[in-house]
This record gives sequence, structure tokens and C-alpha cells, in this order.
Amino acid sequence: MASTHRIAVIQWQIKELDIEYNHKTACAYISEAAAQGAELAVLPEYHLSGMVPTDPLWAVQAGESAKYLVNYQNLAKELQICIVPGTIIEKHPESDQPTLFHNTAYFISNDGTVLGSYRKKNIWHPERPHLTSSGPEPHVAIDTPIGRVGMLICWDLAFPEAFRELIADGAQIVIAPTYWTPHDASPEARAYNPDSEALFLESTITSRCFENTCGVVFANAAGPSEDFLGLSQITLPLVGPIAKMGTEEGFIVADVDMGIVEAAERNYKVRQDLKKEDWHYVYRHTGRK
Repeated sequence: MASTHRIAVIQWQIKELDIEYNHKTACAYISEAAAQGAELAVLPEYHLSGMVPTDPLWAVQAGESAKYLVNYQNLAKELQICIVPGTIIEKHPESDQPTLFHNTAYFISNDGTVLGSYRKKNIWHPERPHLTSSGPEPHVAIDTPIGRVGMLICWDLAFPEAFRELIADGAQIVIAPTYWTPHDASPEARAYNPDSEALFLESTITSRCFENTCGVVFANAAGPSEDFLGLSQITLPLVGPIAKMGTEEGFIVADVDMGIVEAAERNYKVRQDLKKEDWHYVYRHTGRK
């Protein structure tokens, strides 16, 4: 019999460089979600400091990020809830360039153990002077108390190849912390459609669920609609979003019936096709001209 898991997604207006406020806000929402029986709580990307890499304080706070990960581990153990604390910005330990950072998502189990992590691979264009991609490292799924899970971050959503690798590795739920705003569309793009980024997210998240027979847990930042999209949601194949927010601050909790994911696979047989030895899309984008 398929299992059901109670999952929370959390969004709020992240205050730039106010790491203590953001951490306190996150912990309060996680506690409320746990009180409502959530087994997993997911936060947005850049949730501790926002996305302001040109400010010197951003680099200082990145150097302090490890202690906040430990705080979330302790909170997870205390509340007996799994936590994906959005993303945490970490200084690149191998680089002699102080402006390069990793953007990392962690999956913390309900006993406080870090079960796995993922460094953002597909870096959005304005981030590239500041973030280091995980490059050719494979996308790997993680065994967790809510099943086998994959993690992606923000612009990774635009690449179906990332989902394919994760579901080929057995992921049934893909978690995507995000800091996606209306301003990610250029003035030229917004002249065609001022709501293009909301359309992008609405259509892409649902499409990824169908084409990969998986669920998507999407957590975005929230705030005034001229600057934020929100739209945090939990979406499944066959049925679409089962819980979704607008631009308001807060969180939603939903019971995720994994039987829907299994029914979608029985119908579309995507995973079955991927496992075939003669699967015709086995290729790499290397050595091509």
C-alpha cells in the first residue's frame, strides 16, 4: 500500500543580510508546521541572507553559515521533523577567490542527521560571478523517512535532464528551494508578458511532475507582488498542485499521497522506459560541435 506523507512549504519576505531575523522566522514556522503534524518542512533558497553577493557582509555571513545548519539539526531532532533549510551559502574551501561560494541544500532527518546535500548545478546568469557550480557531479537521490528524494535548486527547474537523472536514481519526490522573482525576466521579456515568470513556474512545475511521474515540493520567497512571486506549492502528477500559496507570508501543509505518483507511473511508464537497456536517449552533451 502506498504511503502518505505530511509536508510543509514555508515562504516569507526574506530580509536581506538580517540573518538572525530570517533564522528566527524560519524556526518559528518550522515549529508551527511540526505542531500540525508535518513530517518535512522546506524553506526557500537564500533564506538566511537573501541574494546580495556584492555586499561585503554577505561573504561574512556565508562564513558563519555552518552554525545555522547545526541549529536546524538540533531543531529537527527536538521536533522530530525532517527539514530542508532552503539553501545555505558557504565559502568555497578550494578557491583562492574570496568571491566564490557554494549554494547548498541539505536534507536533515527527523533525528538531526544530515542524510545528504546538493550544490546548485545550473547557476542563473547574474549569480555566475559569485557561485560555483557542482559541474559534472551526478544528480543523486537520497533515502529519507519520507521515501527516496531528490533535491534541485531554483534555475535547475529549467533543465529536464536534472529530473531525469534523479528519477533514474529512484527519486519519487523532488524538492526545489527557490528565490525566483518577477525581475528574473528581462524588460524585453516582460514587454511580451509581465507575468512571464509566474507562467514559467506554473507550467514547468506541473510538467515536470507529469513527465517524470514524481511529486515536486517547491518553496519560494514571498512579499509584495511587484518584487516577489511566492507560489510555493506541492504538486503531483495527474492532479497538479494539491496545495499552493500566492505571495503571502506563511506556510501550507498537505498530505502527499504517494499512491498518485505510483498510479502516474503505471499509466505513463516513464521509469520503466528509462530502465530499458536500449533506451534511445542515453547520451551526453560532450564532444559535440
